Amino acid sequence: MIFYVLLALLNGVLIATSRAVNGQLSTRVGPFRASVWNHVVGFAFLTVVLFAFFRWPDLGAVPLTAYLGGVVGALFVAVNSHVFPRLGAMNASLLVISGQVLSAVAIDCVQQRSLPSALRLLGVALVLLGLGLPRIKAHYRTSRDKDSTQCLTEN
Repeated sequence: MIFYVLLALLNGVLIATSRAVNGQLSTRVGPFRASVWNHVVGFAFLTVVLFAFFRWPDLGAVPLTAYLGGVVGALFVAVNSHVFPRLGAMNASLLVISGQVLSAVAIDCVQQRSLPSALRLLGVALVLLGLGLPRIKAHYRTSRDKDSTQCLTEN
């Protein structure tokens, strides 16, 4: 189990790094071109890995709707490449993670055909609060600094 936890943490590092790189590329070539390059290079890399270590999958064995993940993934990269340099790494990441947590709860509700338990909702609320604390702190600090500056200019 610890292997999968570490792998998930590594994936988080890779996602953050990918966002930063794609954000920089987006400022130079635009978000959709950055997404295209991201996916072309990724496709080439994964094709080499697939041929080197695995057998090519039977594409007909998967329902057609399963391929929508590629469309959603490409759109995610394009949108993220657009907002990342404009919102900054922290803000963009917090908003993306918040959206992931909320949509995960909704997906689980649909798949399990039941509403989440009170304990799960409390957990989601705590995660979202934890994600939002840096923004709350920054807002509080900014408003406090404005008040201090305003008091100094009035005296």
